[in-house]
Amino acid sequence: MAHRYPDFINISHDDLRELVDKLHFGQKVERAKRLLAWAFNEYGDNAVVANSLGKDSMVVWDLAVKVNPNAKGFIVTTAYKPAETIVFMNEIAAEYPNLSIYRSDKDVGDLYRSNPDQCCQVLKVEPVRRAVEELDVECWITGLRCTEGRTRTDFREIEERDKGLIKLNPVLLFTEREVWQYLALNKVKINPLYALGYRSLGCAPCTAIAGGDNERAGRWLNTSKCGGECGIHTQPLKKLGVLSDEATPVGH
Repeated sequence: MAHRYPDFINISHDDLRELVDKLHFGQKVERAKRLLAWAFNEYGDNAVVANSLGKDSMVVWDLAVKVNPNAKGFIVTTAYKPAETIVFMNEIAAEYPNLSIYRSDKDVGDLYRSNPDQCCQVLKVEPVRRAVEELDVECWITGLRCTEGRTRTDFREIEERDKGLIKLNPVLLFTEREVWQYLALNKVKINPLYALGYRSLGCAPCTAIAGGDNERAGRWLNTSKCGGECGIHTQPLKKLGVLSDEATPVGH
């Protein structure tokens, strides 16, 4: 099925950095809303928000339900999540019944030490694949930002890396400061771990408080995966999907 993409999304990778600096906070918020409105109009209930319960995901979820009060989403959780995250997850899920929880309770022991990639494959990638299949997702909506870390600079606002699955990144252009600005201005609930100094959240054994410019520096610390990705953004999520090295351009 051919889809008509918003005219204002016909941009190259080089333009992203320019837009991050050029657009002010209000413009980025309106742009995100327009992207979400397009997705819900184009895909209906098959446009689904992936909510990691992190600060960026909470911005996207708040924007999504403002644009579409009936928006659907899913959360993936594991037996290794911090207790604070589990409590927060249950609070958010109780408030928003349209958020489905996909649990991975597999006991992987110390696999996160010896093979963190495989650990994430079992605990995160496989449950996300299940959510995409069971919820019949055609467009999954994420909280990715291009200024968040070294591994997130080549994404686009709308892309099709995974054949047959459109990916929407409505807050791609937001800076960390603008994320916190949105959360504060809109009184959005956040994970209490942020108050302790964390900047990026994951499973307890692989998440630490870290300084420096890289927000994700505290993820998988002291491993080859440090500051990297769990795999949901770098592997195919559809059964027959083939993840391309480059995002398929849109708007052309």
